[in-house]
Amino acid sequence: MMSVEAVLQFLERHQEWSFWVALVFASAETLAFLSLLVPSTAILVAVGATISTGALSMFHVWAGAALGAVIGSTVSWWLGQRYGARILASWPMNRDPQLVERASAAFRRWGLPAVFVGHFFGPLRSVVFLFAGMTGVGFWRFQIVNLPGCLLWAYAVPKSGEIGGDIFGWLWRLFGF
Repeated sequence: MMSVEAVLQFLERHQEWSFWVALVFASAETLAFLSLLVPSTAILVAVGATISTGALSMFHVWAGAALGAVIGSTVSWWLGQRYGARILASWPMNRDPQLVERASAAFRRWGLPAVFVGHFFGPLRSVVFLFAGMTGVGFWRFQIVNLPGCLLWAYAVPKSGEIGGDIFGWLWRLFGF
């Protein structure tokens, strides 16, 4: 598995790949199975901290992460629509039945807004897009809620790293390190 440090070292040498790196990790974070296995949020926050140094473009990272989030969440929706409950009965989903139940309850309670919220709540992210597909939400209805969630999530995650990097840099200069 790729570590946060390895990704940052790669981007240090290949800044021109920031769009593609953000796309891959955002796809992994919003894809039902990979989101449980890949530390994509930590990587995207760390990439955001690198943005604060001026080494990377926020626009390129945001654009890649937004497209990756759309790809991952849409594939998850399709998997839910196509394979439904069989996915939830298989590994890795069957490892945490409470997670599946929480996502199911959230989707029953909030419906489509749960898709938007799912982008920002890690435990839901791994299954809420599947539930949208499983419950028969149509493609365009799903995208009406999914696309704004993808755009905002793709901005907020690296931006939080950038803000953290700015604060760390300010403190570093303040105390004269």
